Amino acid sequence: MFKHGRPREFLDPTVIARLAGLPLFARRPMQGNVSGKHTSPNRGASVEFAEYRKYVPGDDLRRLDWRAYGRSDRFYVKEFEADTNLRCCLVLDTSGSMGFGSTGLTKLDYARRIVAALSYLAIQQGDAVGLSCVAGGIVTNLPPRRNPSHLMSLFDTLEQTRAAGETQLVSVLHELAETIRQAALVIVISDFFVDPQLLRASFEHLRFRKHDVSLFQLLDPLELEFTIQRPTRFLDMEGGSAIFAEPNQIAERYQKALHDYLDRLKQVTVETGVDYHRIRIDESYEQVLMRFLVGRSRGKGVR
Repeated sequence: MFKHGRPREFLDPTVIARLAGLPLFARRPMQGNVSGKHTSPNRGASVEFAEYRKYVPGDDLRRLDWRAYGRSDRFYVKEFEADTNLRCCLVLDTSGSMGFGSTGLTKLDYARRIVAALSYLAIQQGDAVGLSCVAGGIVTNLPPRRNPSHLMSLFDTLEQTRAAGETQLVSVLHELAETIRQAALVIVISDFFVDPQLLRASFEHLRFRKHDVSLFQLLDPLELEFTIQRPTRFLDMEGGSAIFAEPNQIAERYQKALHDYLDRLKQVTVETGVDYHRIRIDESYEQVLMRFLVGRSRGKGVR
């Protein structure tokens, strides 16, 4: 592994070392400018046979299949899958709600660990990584690059970013769908506190632009279990008004609304073909990433 400069709170070398043997694969063909381990939509020279096509003048005679000629008395050329490098675009929600955490770690702290580990692993295998920090708009944008020095800029950005502002995730994803030029692996890390039906169009837009989309939904245990017992003033971390409530009176309705929202979000991701991961931030992020990477290795070649 290459040197990553001074120690970073969100980057654990022991976790990186354990994950280093697991490659990061895309589920869709990628277009890049250097050779790599990801399937390309273009044909080229590789060890993996793709298909035959008829010979046309100017084709490389070394790729003629003489056995096919002997059987059919026609000239056919072998085509192979071309491998290329990956563009990984990480989209990090830095809106106010990402600053919540009841276990000593906020959702943004947890997200930093995921972003840092995935960035390190991708650049280690020769892929390009970019980072967009988003809230009411695109707060910071680092275009994808594949050189190790770019990783330092990305880590500096992670270190400096703070959770603030309202969420405009839907409009931001539409904007990124248009501005990320080539097909990329787009990984969105957020709590996704947005109407799932509004998110549907942005997911479809990203897929229409040939991007492979993965979602990491980060939720705090308290948000899921709602174990509050005493009367509490609930603050909107994105600037709305406060609400004073008796937890026992709203717990049942809260759980119903939460599960309805989560079910609708899951359904939208299934229908739009998005890779969706729901995560509790008291879970080991190493185990989360291991499941993610292993799942993509098993699904390599899925179109």
